[in-house]
Amino acid sequence: MTISDVTARLHHRSHGHVDRPGARFDAALGRRMALVGLLAAVVAVLGIDARSTYGARVSSDEPQYLLTAISLAEDLDLDIGDEIADQRYRDFHEVTLDPQTTALNDGGQELSPHDPLLPALLAIPVRLAGWVGAKLALAVVVGITAALTLFAAHRRYGVSAPVATWVVIGFFASPPLTSYGSQIYPAAPAALAVVAGTLAVTAQAGRGADLAALASLVALPWLSVKHVPVAAVLAVALLWAGRADRHRLAWRTAILAAAALVYVVAHHRIYGGWTVYAAGDHFVDGELGVLGSDPDYLGRSRRLVGLLVDRGFGLAAWTPAFLALPAALAALARRRRPETVLLLAVVGAGWATATWAAATMHGWWWPGRQVVAVLPLAVVAIAAWADGSGRRLAAVVTGTALGALTWLWLVWEASTGRRTIIVDFEQTAAPWYRLWRPLLPDLRAPDAADALLTVAWVAVLVALVVGAWLASATGRRAVAARPEPGAR
Repeated sequence: MTISDVTARLHHRSHGHVDRPGARFDAALGRRMALVGLLAAVVAVLGIDARSTYGARVSSDEPQYLLTAISLAEDLDLDIGDEIADQRYRDFHEVTLDPQTTALNDGGQELSPHDPLLPALLAIPVRLAGWVGAKLALAVVVGITAALTLFAAHRRYGVSAPVATWVVIGFFASPPLTSYGSQIYPAAPAALAVVAGTLAVTAQAGRGADLAALASLVALPWLSVKHVPVAAVLAVALLWAGRADRHRLAWRTAILAAAALVYVVAHHRIYGGWTVYAAGDHFVDGELGVLGSDPDYLGRSRRLVGLLVDRGFGLAAWTPAFLALPAALAALARRRRPETVLLLAVVGAGWATATWAAATMHGWWWPGRQVVAVLPLAVVAIAAWADGSGRRLAAVVTGTALGALTWLWLVWEASTGRRTIIVDFEQTAAPWYRLWRPLLPDLRAPDAADALLTVAWVAVLVALVVGAWLASATGRRAVAARPEPGAR
């Protein structure tokens, strides 16, 4: 289906002919989900051979996850001391490895300071196909997440299936959602858990939905403790949804409390602290060192906009369609329905964690790592904003196409030795990024010009938010004033 076909349908809908989500086209929706999932997985697979650094296929925390997966697959334990001693990392990290860990006891046990659920998920793929198997598994996770995001947009948030299809595949073929389908971090599984948890929490009451919601909530902290704020928002929503049934509320509360207790006790007994950071050599002065040695929370507030428009690490720097996010969230806020409140709260929790809790937004990783977990819901919000307007849809599709082309250009460079995904990705020769980057502020070492650019972008984003808010109010009044079909 072409953009013009979608625009025609939008025109059809704007005159009162609305296809209710889920009322028809169940089989068609399933085919769309399969197509979107397949395309998202295929694009993610294209990044498998892109090198993270010179002298290493994977870098930073990625070797740690792989070594723990190898240990789980072969030894059924988390101790990577023998894997490091035997240099089991040489297949994917040719240069000297930063072990990141210290001996926890007299036996010399060494545990990676990273939560163990991702290595557990990758243990079998790693055993079958090494580091390539791990990346293939993550590409599949991205595909599943894309399919569920399409389902959520259409069934939970009322976005027309054609618009949801175009928007979802556009974003999942662009960085950072596609990037983390070929980089070994818990970001992609966390995104899947957030989408699945949101769908389960907003579903009609049922045992299956409850189990899915609880599984997602339990999974998020075990993927990374950084996802606890998002998990907390979903937990509150789950308990609130069951408040009318005291029996259901009681057992949901009991399971969540038991899961939290198991998490804390297990980490204390296994890692020697309340979090995995107790096992890390970077945090010998305490686990809270992960927040930064001397956090400047006021200064970190610039990340509220920097996470979006920073020259190197902003989402819009690589995929311009993310500029629609503030306006989309503002328009969605006008709906004031439980499912929209939940979406706004989850995205807000993820964004706040990346803004104030993360030690830096400029790290040894691909941009957007801290917010990937909530980006599928951000995509849903943008799809809802684009629905009903051919111009907005065209702008979003164009913005994601530029992002996809830029990413594929960089993947080609990083697969042929010209660039890498981590060290020098900002030096890519991708035409759009070279043209676009001078208009964005560099917040790593901002000067007066960067400060002016930041102020200018704040003004632009505020104007977009106000415009979306007012347009949404006008649209609501117009719908309310429209006579019912057949009315005289």
